[in-house]
Amino acid sequence: MGGFDKAKFAGWLERNALPPFGAGYCAKYVRLALQEGGCDTVGHPELAKDWGPTLLRIGFSSVQFVGYTPEIGDVIVIQASSKEKAGHIEGYDGQHWISDFVQREMWPGPRFRIEAPHYDIYRFGTDSARPQAQDHSR
Repeated sequence: MGGFDKAKFAGWLERNALPPFGAGYCAKYVRLALQEGGCDTVGHPELAKDWGPTLLRIGFSSVQFVGYTPEIGDVIVIQASSKEKAGHIEGYDGQHWISDFVQREMWPGPRFRIEAPHYDIYRFGTDSARPQAQDHSR
């Protein structure tokens, strides 16, 4: 497991965010930010919803939802909605959730907000003995 520079990750996301709502490239943008932060993403999945195992492989751990407070460098993988079959992935820069755009909240848009599909939260270097994330769907 290599190191992860959370500031470089967050900085890349901030500098490259597309106004106002991105272009549907969340997985590409988060991947490039992870690489900027020092992560080896070789063999990464194409779809955002499939990034969980890759994050675990590169040194992230699933974070328990109960009592969760976001920290710079955290990544959320959201499963598919009825209209967004690829799901969504986003990173936290210390103030905002960013994918290929700066989001106003954790949910990237109205369809995800309404349907609230399952999601998992990941943090680099978190003790893997912590309880795994629970089902966060409503």
